Amino acid sequence: MSRGAQAFRQRDLISALRAMAAAGLEVRSVEIDPITGKIIIMTVASGVEEPATDLDKWLTKHGAR
Repeated sequence: MSRGAQAFRQRDLISALRAMAAAGLEVRSVEIDPITGKIIIMTVASGVEEPATDLDKWLTKHGAR
């Protein structure tokens, strides 16, 4: 029995991750939409992480952290 057309292939993700590593980027997370095959790769920018919550953003903006 056939599964039909697949929008996402493992080799697509592997290729993208290898390209990120070759560019010297550190991967933080990966999201894949199994219906469309869209791959979203989040990277760590210079070791600086965005504040996780609205409160953290406010505290950072107002010099509390």
